[in-house]
Amino acid sequence: MSERSEIQGWLNGRLPADWGVTVDDLQMDEHEVLATLRLKDVENVEGDLDAARVGRIQQFRSTTREERIRISREAQRKFGKVVSWGAECGDSRQLFTHLALPVMTRLRLPEREVLDALVESGIARSRAHALAWCVALVREHQGEWLKELRQAMESVERVRAQGPRLN
Repeated sequence: MSERSEIQGWLNGRLPADWGVTVDDLQMDEHEVLATLRLKDVENVEGDLDAARVGRIQQFRSTTREERIRISREAQRKFGKVVSWGAECGDSRQLFTHLALPVMTRLRLPEREVLDALVESGIARSRAHALAWCVALVREHQGEWLKELRQAMESVERVRAQGPRLN
């Protein structure tokens, strides 16, 4: 069983049944698990549907906060990773508190010029913000490719887990 599958199963089993939610999406790296919960969509809404969905997410966030913190702490002790939360209702998605970790990189002059142009034009506040903007742009435009890459990596992980073990 993969770590991702174990964590997702544990979280789905640990979530209170009366919330009526499941872990719809699980993203993770070596530091953090981001569990996005699928909320029941709003029905028979008068007014703006998107606003109603955002309202549902905000209501869920405020009423489940203490229990989500308790579950996150348990999961952190069990899996050694910070657990962060998000929620989806219909087409609306919000991430709650989640990590923003510093990443160091070495860039040559041409790459630094790109970042500096973004800063000088006012698109970004700093080189770090410009780099985050570039990553978000790649994620947005190459999202399907990144999804396929992650799925391929998960397949490799499953095959490795089924393979022979050395003592």
